Amino acid sequence: MSTSLFDPVRLRDLDIPNRVWMAPMCQYSADADGLAVGAPNDWHFQHYVSRAVGGAGLILFEATGVSAEGRISPNDLGLWNETQAEAFARVVEQVRSYGAVAGLQLAHAGRKGGTDAPWRGEGPLTAEEGGWTPLGPSPVPFDERHAVPHELSREELRDVVAEFAASAKLALEAGFEVVEVHGAHGYLLSSFLSPYANRREDEYGGSFENRVRFPLEVVDAVREVWPERLPVLFRISATDWIDEGGWTLDDTVRFAPLLAAHGVDLLDLSSGGNVAGARVASGPGYQVPFASRVKRETGLATGAVGLITEPAQAAKILADGEADVVLLGRELLRDPYWPRRAARELGVEAVTRPLAAPPQYARS
Repeated sequence: MSTSLFDPVRLRDLDIPNRVWMAPMCQYSADADGLAVGAPNDWHFQHYVSRAVGGAGLILFEATGVSAEGRISPNDLGLWNETQAEAFARVVEQVRSYGAVAGLQLAHAGRKGGTDAPWRGEGPLTAEEGGWTPLGPSPVPFDERHAVPHELSREELRDVVAEFAASAKLALEAGFEVVEVHGAHGYLLSSFLSPYANRREDEYGGSFENRVRFPLEVVDAVREVWPERLPVLFRISATDWIDEGGWTLDDTVRFAPLLAAHGVDLLDLSSGGNVAGARVASGPGYQVPFASRVKRETGLATGAVGLITEPAQAAKILADGEADVVLLGRELLRDPYWPRRAARELGVEAVTRPLAAPPQYARS
């Protein structure tokens, strides 16, 4: 099968060596207190660098809180000070040394913040346990277990916008060449988009134009401080997976050209996360049609994600023009060297970095 899976992709002035990208996946492994709170540590170093050695073209670091309250859990990564930036720089330098591009997902957990790691129950934490009051567009909790979020005022929204910009500046300082604004999975920006979570009656709620206002203000602030030569991505939940009262794929298609006009270079399409208990029609490649429709109807570059596990499957997505890149998540947790295996299975011989083997591994 002919494939473009290992062709380079150019976004603005940045060349990314192939189209197999690592999706951002929270590790819940940062220190929760002390001077290094929110900073990547040895776990993150081996986690990200091993995937660079494994051949992924772009390594998207996990959701990183733009403030302490913007984290999902006390053990999430954060980037709001120089100490954190210096710790990120150490990892970024090594990721880049193996030929991969390093990208950072800038995030605010919103009404899903202040909770524990999944393997510890994922429930909300009290202040004594290190938790905090979550923030949201409206005082609507995610589910019956979660705390009622504090409704952000206009002034507080301006503060959050400034936090995204400040975090983007620190990301650039740390050596990242891509930033992705996290607008998916029911976190802060995603909850503003969805009428299910956003019940506001001011200029940030109600109509489609009002609900997209705050996410676009964040994109504008990030784009203003991010170099013109480097790309900005946006991750979105293409649908809330409910029949009425939620964000829909039609909304996503309508939103995509606005994101492009505000400087977004690629839309990374996932789904769900706003509605607890929503029934998701999961299966191999189940989210690929979202990327395909946006790409076809708007012309914006797209990334497909979700149960993409086999090399031939990934290659066909690109060969059929359904997306510009594929993002692998759990499959790269299972097999950090998936890109190398895919190249072998697809018969791709002339490959460039990061697929050229490190000399220590050349005998393999």
